[in-house]
Order: sequence, then C-alpha cells, then structure tokens
Amino acid sequence: MLIALIARDKPDHLQTRVDNRAAHLAYIEDTGVVAQAGPLLDQNGEMAGSLVILDVEDMAAGEAWAAEDPYNKAGLFEAVELITWKKVIG
Repeated sequence: MLIALIARDKPDHLQTRVDNRAAHLAYIEDTGVVAQAGPLLDQNGEMAGSLVILDVEDMAAGEAWAAEDPYNKAGLFEAVELITWKKVIG
C-alpha cells in the first residue's frame, strides 16, 4: 500500500528541521519503506514541510512510521496527514 505523508512544519521551526535532518534521513534509510521523499518549500525556497511516499502493508504501519520519525518526535510538525496514494505515472 502506498501512502502519501504530507507534513507542514510549525512556523519558525527551520532550525528544528536542520538539527534533526541527519536522524530523519537515517530513519528513512534504516526503515526501508520510503519510495520517494523530499521537503516542501516555502515562497523563499526554505524547507517548510515534508512529502514522503511510504510503501507499507497498511495504514497502521504508515501511522507507526510517522509516529517514530525523528522530525515528529522533535515536535517539528504543525500538521501531518496520511492519505492512501495511487501511483499512475513514473
């Protein structure tokens, strides 16, 4: 099952993102369930959120992955949404 995780950072939390980026990227590598990922950017080109495509067994697995993400544990996100996603192109 593919799940799109869309997360918006809390305002003025860029330093929290920067401080936890290495742990977040290591978590992505270690878990092996991320098909695609990258930061959302604000109008100034600064990182302001995340888009992560998870390839997991079910929504519960996606929710568990999101809960353990170092960004989430650091309190970076203002909002997180997980939505079932269907790949059509690419």
